[in-house]
Amino acid sequence: MSVDELFWNASVEELKNGYIYDNSNEQFTCIVCNESYQKGIIYPSDGVLYEAELAIKHHIRQQHGSMFHYLINMDKKYTGITAVQKEILGHFKSGLSDKEIAAELGSGSTSTIRTHRFKLKEKEKQAKIFLSLMELLNSEEEQGKDEEKLITIHKGATMVDDRYAITEQEREKVLTTYFKQGLKGKLSQFPSKEKRKIIVLQHILKRFDANKTYTEKEVNEIIKQVFDDFVTIRRYFIEYGFMLRNKDGSSYWLNK
Repeated sequence: MSVDELFWNASVEELKNGYIYDNSNEQFTCIVCNESYQKGIIYPSDGVLYEAELAIKHHIRQQHGSMFHYLINMDKKYTGITAVQKEILGHFKSGLSDKEIAAELGSGSTSTIRTHRFKLKEKEKQAKIFLSLMELLNSEEEQGKDEEKLITIHKGATMVDDRYAITEQEREKVLTTYFKQGLKGKLSQFPSKEKRKIIVLQHILKRFDANKTYTEKEVNEIIKQVFDDFVTIRRYFIEYGFMLRNKDGSSYWLNK
């Protein structure tokens, strides 16, 4: 399962923890970067020995700061919170009083902060109702048909609109059409329609390691195994938010 699928399929509790536990293989996996720890193995870090679950908690602290920090810094299109709400939530997390937060924001009014606190609590209530509705909608007896399941949107998506309203059935059909030699073969042509581009790009992206940083040459070589016009694919990886790169273009990595 990809990092995006791990993240978006995680429960609220798993999102808070930052990891999932797979009973079948007794493995703890980070939902941010896909790093895994096997139950029963001891992992050394900074001179300390950690059993698997403690090791993944240590990993999250070391690599991602905290899940609060990671989640609150996600794009507004995923969190639904404004820049001001984000700042206020950060101050709440720090334990500041309403008066101290008002001073930090320069508003000078504790009543303004209390209003924000009230609105956030109302938003929390609405979120609970919405989650309940979606869980009821997605229950086994309601879901049934795999072809109606929508594909997972990657967390780095630069635009989230109806071009991502792609079902599993649509994806399979597009991949079969454009990868005539099989899913591990070459891309016959790059599609012009937006939905199809996303499907093809997501598939090609599976050839990259989520925990590795690549040079531009390495990115080109991997893409060329699939499609000769590596410049076009590489450009769309960046444009659609599948990949990030540094300013001089010397390093590329997956946008996790």
